[in-house]
Amino acid sequence: METKPQTKIKKRSKGISSGWIILGCLIVAHAFFYFYAGLGSFWQNPTEPGLAPEVVEKYLAQSHFDAKLHPIDMWGTLYQGGFVIPIVITLLLTVLTLSVERFFALNRASGKGNVAQFVVDAKAKLEAGDIEAAEKLCDKQKGSVANILKAALVRYRDVENYPGMNNDEKAAIIQKEIEEATTLELPYLEQNLNIIAAISSLGTLFGLFGTVLGMIKSFGAMGQEGAPDSTALAVGISEALMNTAMGIGTGACAIIAYTYFSGRIQDMTNSVDEVGFAIGQTYAKKHTEK
Repeated sequence: METKPQTKIKKRSKGISSGWIILGCLIVAHAFFYFYAGLGSFWQNPTEPGLAPEVVEKYLAQSHFDAKLHPIDMWGTLYQGGFVIPIVITLLLTVLTLSVERFFALNRASGKGNVAQFVVDAKAKLEAGDIEAAEKLCDKQKGSVANILKAALVRYRDVENYPGMNNDEKAAIIQKEIEEATTLELPYLEQNLNIIAAISSLGTLFGLFGTVLGMIKSFGAMGQEGAPDSTALAVGISEALMNTAMGIGTGACAIIAYTYFSGRIQDMTNSVDEVGFAIGQTYAKKHTEK
């Protein structure tokens, strides 16, 4: 009957819920858009001093005159992007927040020292057959790779006392322990990466959606009888360009973040494969069947 070792790797906690992060970013984005970028301090009132008389007359002559029609800085221009902009800002804030969360999470998962150096030292101890020294290295390093190796080393000691099994069967048990430990660690490492990957496409798509809405307004202004409504035309073009810029920027940030964190996770996975192979080699050397 196969018995499990006394020491087992513990399942990682799920950490911060991405749902709460998205909700918080949604609230912040809409508050920023409507209560900050939409404030009158970012808009030029055409009736106030500072504009040429002919410009004032032009605005006053328009039946749809609005005192907030003329933005004086980037926040006022951003507000002209329309209701799609706060959605894109939500996606951008989500990417930035999840990136910060993943950065610190993967730093914790890497352990206290350099992972590559830890793998080199651990392989050296394993090749020398010093299992106890390898366990001490794991206790010192901590992190995901060290946790997986420690679980395998505990299993290594355990299978030596299994009666009625050949060396291949015992080696398979050790390898299975590595796979089980890796399965417990990977969800923690990959948490929220699927959200970042989705935003890499959604950011661009929402930006394109806002662009299309802005162009519809622009062509609507051009299609009016008589002289085109230059103000509506300008607002439509501004809305289209702001949505394009925000969407592309958000998608680019998401792609960069996803690529970076996926690379770090792949490096850790490769390290696990290296030490797993080293354990197998060590066991084969020490337990060669006569």
